[in-house]
Amino acid sequence: MSINAVSPSLHDHRLAALVSSLRACPLFDALPHADLETIAEGCQMRSLQKGEILFHEGEPAEGFYVIQLGQIGIFFITPEGREQIFSVFRAPESFAEVVMAMRHFPAGAKALEYSRVILVRRAPFRELLGRKPELALQMLASMSMHLKELLRLLQDSRGRQIEARLAEWLLQQSPAAAAGCPAVFELPVAKKVLASQLGVTSETLSRTFARFREEKVIQVTGATIGVLNGARLRAYAAGTA
Repeated sequence: MSINAVSPSLHDHRLAALVSSLRACPLFDALPHADLETIAEGCQMRSLQKGEILFHEGEPAEGFYVIQLGQIGIFFITPEGREQIFSVFRAPESFAEVVMAMRHFPAGAKALEYSRVILVRRAPFRELLGRKPELALQMLASMSMHLKELLRLLQDSRGRQIEARLAEWLLQQSPAAAAGCPAVFELPVAKKVLASQLGVTSETLSRTFARFREEKVIQVTGATIGVLNGARLRAYAAGTA
């Protein structure tokens, strides 16, 4: 629902909530309040149940999104017809900014858990970009990071073993583990989603986790990962284990 379609008091409340959510997003955190209100006036909120599709690849795009709550997975369909998630975004991140330069979504997006997202419409945001060139630079930096992640995924899927990919992913989740120290952290995504991100089946991921457990590289208790041997994990990531 657009915030312009409600009573004045409710409009003010929703506008304030949208401005607060936009302010939390790194893309908007340096903008003056007046600019955030201008953007928020044209925004639309949407709630998604787990597994619900936000948009499909090739659909017309009205704008990009900011996550207020939950997790959104960006996916494409492989030539074999399998859905592969290559990026996961969480509140308060933005995603799909590339549609500022194109009319259609280049990939699909779905909720990985109950989520609320804010649609930032293209037209008012373009007007703001004309007045705030530094914002355009921030957006380019964000898009470059997303592209780098996609290129890494493509490179991994063509050559690196799953042990190396999983080890690198685990190291990325914890600075302590990356430094070779013991560490404990919660998996930020479901294992099924992680398998998709790494480009393997859930069964292959489970076997790799089991191998790491047997070698006492990690300990797994539900969604909790304990890194027991950070040096060994780094060796796997480097392909020297």
